[in-house]
Amino acid sequence: MGLLGSNGTGKSTALKILSGKLKPNLGKHENPPDWNEIIKHFRGSELQNYFKKLAEGEMKATIKPQYVDGILKAKSFGDLEEVTVSEFLAKFDERGVREQLIDKLELREVLENDMTRISGGQLQRVAIAATAMQDKTIYMFDEPTSYLDIKQRLRAAEAIRSVLTPENYVIAVEHDLSILDYLSNFVCCLYGDPGAYGIVTMPSGVREGINIFLDGYIPTENVRFRDEELTFKFSDKLEEDISETTEYKYPTMEKKLGQFNLKVEAGSFNSSQITVLLGENGTGKTTFVRMLAGIDQEIKDKVPELNVSYKPQMIAPKFQGTVEELLAEKLKGMQTNEQFISDVIKPMKIQHLLNNLVTELSGGELQRVALILALGKPADVYLLDEPSAYLDSEQRLIASKVIKRFIFNSKKAAFVVEHDFIMATYLADRVIVFEGEKAKNCMAKAPESLLTGMNKFLGLMGITFKRDPTNFRPRINKLNGRRDREQKKSGNYFVLEY
Repeated sequence: MGLLGSNGTGKSTALKILSGKLKPNLGKHENPPDWNEIIKHFRGSELQNYFKKLAEGEMKATIKPQYVDGILKAKSFGDLEEVTVSEFLAKFDERGVREQLIDKLELREVLENDMTRISGGQLQRVAIAATAMQDKTIYMFDEPTSYLDIKQRLRAAEAIRSVLTPENYVIAVEHDLSILDYLSNFVCCLYGDPGAYGIVTMPSGVREGINIFLDGYIPTENVRFRDEELTFKFSDKLEEDISETTEYKYPTMEKKLGQFNLKVEAGSFNSSQITVLLGENGTGKTTFVRMLAGIDQEIKDKVPELNVSYKPQMIAPKFQGTVEELLAEKLKGMQTNEQFISDVIKPMKIQHLLNNLVTELSGGELQRVALILALGKPADVYLLDEPSAYLDSEQRLIASKVIKRFIFNSKKAAFVVEHDFIMATYLADRVIVFEGEKAKNCMAKAPESLLTGMNKFLGLMGITFKRDPTNFRPRINKLNGRRDREQKKSGNYFVLEY
């Protein structure tokens, strides 16, 4: 079961209720009911038997937390300063699947590392493995793909599906729609006013459930919860006027960082155009962005003199003041520009955050502010490293449209590093494929068309995509299914049309 909805509408709360960590109070918050009253309330429904078994201890649940760095601070695990990944995982292996999950999630190379000295992506995979190893009735995974690249996301989805049996429940909260589609059999959508209330739809088949979310309309209940539908039709994309574009070129470049070596093929890019960087983690995408930005002093003389605006991957808020004060200081008047307000600030929905302190913003709120700051800086080229991080599904699609419209209307160029495949596909006019041995020798190919670049990248990943006939969103084919085999045989790993 996949749970899909905006941040603040109750997905994590639903997981706590279904795991037994939080008892539903049936609206009686001053005089909460006991389990008998709760079970009686749900009589005649599937939840009656579910809550009865939960209350009597016949079912046990485990949750992979939303924020995996909390594992390092959790008192229940003790001090993890000198605990290796191997020792940590050994505590959870109740089903005897430790070795299979280590291989599936590519954890073998970090087994002897201390838990406190692994990256966010490695910690995420360790958390998924630790959850999947346990012998429970209910498995819950809250945002399991954060920090992971596209290949790791697919492997994580396969690891999560491997725990599924006819006797247990598996529930996942996920904002990457292509992974949620690949992972789930059924979907419940959550909608409402973030932070105020949330409503959960009845379960639907995975394709129908995701399409309901994108439509913003529930046909069985005749309820519309969003004013406009979200679509991925390429005909809706902005047409480029070649006569008004500026071409930029960069030379062959090379960068060594310890044992890592990145070679960059010479290439060119145009204004009014977005180039998406595709590759696994550790293949040099962020290094390439920093080289283009002129941040790397060794390369600076080789890169054309460009006025760049750079949104880094990791955002550390240090500004001591409100969001409104930050925008006023950094945007130097752009926050009052009517065009910028209508194209960027209003769609990003930060009006209610203006009086909040920057240091108290959530990850998603901080990301939206960072995007506004990056786009509000006058530049020739905008370099955006993982703009979807911490954003929910709806915010990702809105951010994609904002970036697309802004780059076209302002006749600027952009390079985007993005692991959410739907967002990457929607944004990309051209792509750069990164290939090679992770963290060792890698190559950034010259920019190429969306179709040829995606085909090349998906060929390296060994996966194929089809398109939904309703809204044209990319959907991952089931591995070794008929469609998957046919597309691989013909070499069409990625299709532009349905």
